[in-house]
Amino acid sequence: MAKRDFAFGKENFILIAVAVAVIIVGFMLMSGGGSGDTTSFNPEIFSARRIVVAPVVTVIGFGLMIVGILKNSKGKEIAE
Repeated sequence: MAKRDFAFGKENFILIAVAVAVIIVGFMLMSGGGSGDTTSFNPEIFSARRIVVAPVVTVIGFGLMIVGILKNSKGKEIAE
């Protein structure tokens, strides 16, 4: 069976998978805090976890995604 030449190496795929997991965790941290009743207000929606921590985690995940895409795999040279 012939060896296939993928655009990304194993390390790139691992970084992309970790980035997707971090992004999912960031969105999970953002969820919740809503009110089931339309007449009451839940101040938990403005917690530090939802307005500071979760967006930072999500941006870190997107940064890892960019690194995973742009990282040059060892052994792969750019064609000139």
